Amino acid sequence: MPIVSLTDVSKAYPSRTSRDAEIVAVDGVTLDIEKGDVFGIIGYSGAGKSTLVRLINALEPATAGTILVDGVDITTLSESALRKVRGGIGMIFQQFNLFSSRSVKANIAYPLKLAGWSKVDIEERVTELLSFVGLSDKAKAYPEQLSGGQKQRVGIARALATKPSILLADEATSALDPQTTHEVLDLLKRVNREQGVTIVVITHEMDVIQTIATKVAVMERGRVIEQGDVFDVFSAPQNPASQRFVGTVVKGIPSPAELAVLRERHQGRIVTFSFRDGDSSQAQVFLDLAAAGLDFELVYGGINDIRGRAFGHLTLAIRGDAPAIDRALATIGERVEVTELAGEEAR
Repeated sequence: MPIVSLTDVSKAYPSRTSRDAEIVAVDGVTLDIEKGDVFGIIGYSGAGKSTLVRLINALEPATAGTILVDGVDITTLSESALRKVRGGIGMIFQQFNLFSSRSVKANIAYPLKLAGWSKVDIEERVTELLSFVGLSDKAKAYPEQLSGGQKQRVGIARALATKPSILLADEATSALDPQTTHEVLDLLKRVNREQGVTIVVITHEMDVIQTIATKVAVMERGRVIEQGDVFDVFSAPQNPASQRFVGTVVKGIPSPAELAVLRERHQGRIVTFSFRDGDSSQAQVFLDLAAAGLDFELVYGGINDIRGRAFGHLTLAIRGDAPAIDRALATIGERVEVTELAGEEAR
């Protein structure tokens, strides 16, 4: 059974401009999140992803549909019962949401005090978490004395305090620089791997999904328009909105405008080779072209890696005898997808 399961879930708000109208933030979403997943939910601003995460931890009631958390339909629970469910769900935020008047240690201890833990157990748990996030020397510091990355580490420690089975990360790296983002994502990988916590990552950054997620759902206008294994969605996105997202981190086949520029700058036939995990390597393609006595240069594209699986597109300008090029492309085309973008040599 999935640890989180949404079936035809919607959330609508009354319109501020019309009594009879409503704003649909989440529209008929159905998805399953398996235990142990790092599940990414991605979409542009206003796609409904943050509303969706607030439905999962019952901070907002769903307008329609069912939401199961660990097999329990939270849409039917009383507020007191929902508080117990939320105890098994940790959350980290873009702006950290730390108490500025409390020390790092006190921030982490706060949810444990609310949960009624003893002083001895709180001390032990806080010490354990400070060590886990690498902030043992910052126990007495206050948030204003910390860097953004350190604040988010405190936020992660606090979210893990009550030993939740689910961690929700809502734009948790959007306020961080690239190096700090990398460090925080590495920490979240450890949370998932070492503590077995299922993580739901809400973000508009495709490189975050590429780095950490195992599964992904793409949202647009309140709907999930594509979902699946991250490698499958990245290497062969089906929906135009998914293709736009993937295009921010993966250079595909050049657009007509890009192709026009390439033709002006490079002589030869412009050909794109598309690779997926298990295909012939790009090195073999280069060897085949060289063995055919052809000159070539890489003019566009790149190869990406997701959890050890490679995919991508390389666009080359190939020069040489036309029949030799045809024979080489036919041979290579038996192993990888070949797309010729210019049938005649560029001027």
